Amino acid sequence: MKIGMIGSGFVGRTLGARFRDLGHDVTIGSRDAAKPEAVQWADATGGRATDFAGAAEDGELLVNATPGTVSLDVLTEIGAERLDGKILWDLSNPLDFSRGFPPFLSVANQDSLAEQLQRAFPAVRIVKAFNTVTVTVMVAPEKVGGGEHDVFLAGNDDGAKAQVRALIEAMGWRAERVRDLGGLDGARALEMYMPLWLRLMGTLGTAQFNVRIVGTE
Repeated sequence: MKIGMIGSGFVGRTLGARFRDLGHDVTIGSRDAAKPEAVQWADATGGRATDFAGAAEDGELLVNATPGTVSLDVLTEIGAERLDGKILWDLSNPLDFSRGFPPFLSVANQDSLAEQLQRAFPAVRIVKAFNTVTVTVMVAPEKVGGGEHDVFLAGNDDGAKAQVRALIEAMGWRAERVRDLGGLDGARALEMYMPLWLRLMGTLGTAQFNVRIVGTE
């Protein structure tokens, strides 16, 4: 599959490298196509480094790995003509650090960042997933609790969710641990989990953790 990574920070580069390991054709996009970290990533992985628009054009499936506070601006810059009809796997969180740490959510309760993106680009098939774990857990779930923990996804398009689920499972997530929360309004709960995640990271002293759903089967 041709995957376009929108964002070349640590998350985008780490996840993109995992996709390359799985045999996918990966293009990573930055605001500056010559960003040194992205070019080095491309040299090391055999992927391609370009700008945001180039990554969107190259990818059949796109991954939004930009900070949530700039995601809408970045996608608007790319343009609907490059995005329409494609799957957009949204990893972002609406974390606003303008008042310092801990950040607050710029959108919550009756809306979510994922839904804002969907309203702005109605022809894009958006799936929310992987925003509840750090990237090193995304790509190697077995290193935390033997992989016995849960990840979630939400979206309005069942076909898009199936493709994202397939990629998640290919990275080692057990099928029964990938929890489908239904429509994209489920992204509200996923994004609002972040204040708890940040508090847990502080008390545990690490980002290498996740949650597991237990109950009556």
